[in-house]
Amino acid sequence: MNQPLAYVHPGAKIAKNVVIEPFTTIHNNVVIGEGTWIGSNVTIMEGARIGKNCNIFPGAVISAIPQDKKFNDEDTLTEIGDHTTIRECVTINRGTSDRMKTVIGKNCWIMAYCHIAHDCIVGDNCIFSNNSTLAGHINVGEYVILAGMTAIQQFCSIGNHAFVTGGSLVRKDVPPFVKAGREPLSFVGINSIGLRRRGFTTDKIREVQDIYRILYQKNYNNTQAVAIIEAEMQASAERDEILEFIKNSQRGIMKGYFSSN
Repeated sequence: MNQPLAYVHPGAKIAKNVVIEPFTTIHNNVVIGEGTWIGSNVTIMEGARIGKNCNIFPGAVISAIPQDKKFNDEDTLTEIGDHTTIRECVTINRGTSDRMKTVIGKNCWIMAYCHIAHDCIVGDNCIFSNNSTLAGHINVGEYVILAGMTAIQQFCSIGNHAFVTGGSLVRKDVPPFVKAGREPLSFVGINSIGLRRRGFTTDKIREVQDIYRILYQKNYNNTQAVAIIEAEMQASAERDEILEFIKNSQRGIMKGYFSSN
């Protein structure tokens, strides 16, 4: 860690085996866990809490103050879980008084030039491809994949195991286990490949498909579809997760297949 060309504030708490490359700046009130590597020209600002065995590549800026005019210099945080990789020129802003922190989970892979704004909560095992952008106050579940240049509007939620195709504009909530694409963003199927890779059985995948057929392919409105799913589909962890997501959606969920023809 004794890198003479880097600046580490005396108030930062850095584990002994952290590697810090030249020309990096680490501010006060920062905690960095064991085994983490920080590349050159990285800036880690006040309120950062970085876990163990993370990799942060050159040009990243972690825990900068929010780009929010309501921010009043509150004592807020950015939390990054263990084994997370943050690639070149990623920017992650710390929280505001709304949630007091921005959170990135464990085992995430945040690719180059992504931006994660204030008060976002990102679950474990997520992959954000290049140039993906999250506005403030967004909830992202676990095992979510955002393909390149995805942009998510503030206050949206993305359910567990969802896949959003490249260049998508996300203005509504994306339920769990689905693929989302097209413009405007629409349901384009189940993320069956991702579910198989994560150990979901064929029967479970079929169950999820049956639920979304009712929701998106039977011409019911959401209230009708939820009532039918509750009445006709046997209770399970997956069914209940989908229903809870729909019922708790603040922005409303994305629509079914959209055709411009």
